[in-house]
Amino acid sequence: MKTIKIFLTVVFCISFVALQAKAPVFPTDKPDNKPHRIIRTCCSFGSEMQLMGIPGIKLTETTSIERIGPHHYLGNENEQNGIIYSRRGGFIDMGHLRDQADWTAYLYTRLHENKSSGTLAMVLGREGGEKTLNVSIPSNITDNDLVNLAGKIAYDLSVWHEIATWFGASTIPFVPERYSSFSVEDAYSNLLGVTIGIKALQSELPYEEAVTRIISETLISLDAVSTEAETFLAMEEVRGIWWTREKKLPSSRVLLQRQLQVYDCLRPWLVPGWIETNQIPLELNIPQYTLDGQALNKFYDLEFKLNHKFPFRKMFPDRKDRNITQNDFDRLLEQVAIEVTKKDSLTRKN
Repeated sequence: MKTIKIFLTVVFCISFVALQAKAPVFPTDKPDNKPHRIIRTCCSFGSEMQLMGIPGIKLTETTSIERIGPHHYLGNENEQNGIIYSRRGGFIDMGHLRDQADWTAYLYTRLHENKSSGTLAMVLGREGGEKTLNVSIPSNITDNDLVNLAGKIAYDLSVWHEIATWFGASTIPFVPERYSSFSVEDAYSNLLGVTIGIKALQSELPYEEAVTRIISETLISLDAVSTEAETFLAMEEVRGIWWTREKKLPSSRVLLQRQLQVYDCLRPWLVPGWIETNQIPLELNIPQYTLDGQALNKFYDLEFKLNHKFPFRKMFPDRKDRNITQNDFDRLLEQVAIEVTKKDSLTRKN
């Protein structure tokens, strides 16, 4: 029984220059050596969360600046990831942050490798349907442009993960992940990770050393709290407002609020009363640089062949196939907002 509890606990926790950049080196004998969709298993929002059907186990997935350890590309047990509260950036999910830094580095490396050919085509696996990436790489593109392009693609992929899990995609069969979709800290943590990945690639340090240093500097600049106990107290301040302990994981009703505004500027969700009068919240912007007068979106397509869990005909009544790109995200986000509002209305009535 103890073994079963441990296994189920793990299951339910899944949610979640010219440049002198020294990006990670990939094995030459594995040309499709790409990161997993979710590299690090982290983290459910809330504290002392109970698991459905497993009495006696409570999850509190917090960490602190002193515990997180150095960054390792694609993860390492010494990282000690979890959620940290910061007074200028809100709750930061370190697993999400590190994953998006690594995806940015990986995509930059692949783009750089294929710069001379002018194109990059990749199959990115299945998540709510088959995912592919096609990039047209201009001959005059600089390494700095490539880094920003990689960051934009990495962030779009993180948004897709939130969309796909809302519509039924899951890592473990029959274990729904909607409970963590668009959690209040996800988008900000993802974009912060992309931002850190970009800075690391633009530094002259080896990638892992650069990310470790920039994470530390960033958390300090965001006025992150010192201890896990403080993050726990910040969680408690918004219990009954942003999340509830009345429901058990993986119920989608654990989250009472969701962050659906994921483009183009992200403002952190801050706990009322936890910010000093002279502190300014750190807003983050999606990479929107232009190349030859064109937005970055013009140079790539993230293509998704949607499975039948999506209400495709309702969202795209004029289309014959089930294919979309990142340029269709607005319509999907609109549908998510409609369903969240409807669910909240039914919850209040009951």
